[in-house]
Amino acid sequence: MQRLKRVFNIDIETCKTCGGEVKIIACIEDSLIMKKILTTWSAKTLPVPPGVYSPFRAPPQASLFG
Repeated sequence: MQRLKRVFNIDIETCKTCGGEVKIIACIEDSLIMKKILTTWSAKTLPVPPGVYSPFRAPPQASLFG
């Protein structure tokens, strides 16, 4: 937490959503482990290929919900 606050000037001691205390469960410093994690993560979050999304449709009419 101290490194993130010092380097990036971000406070991660409190949750932005609920205001509760944040608990750090790991600090990964090994570059090989970080590379493996980031490679795996980026492979799972690649953009969806064309044609996979459902077709476009018109937005809902506001008069029906108001």
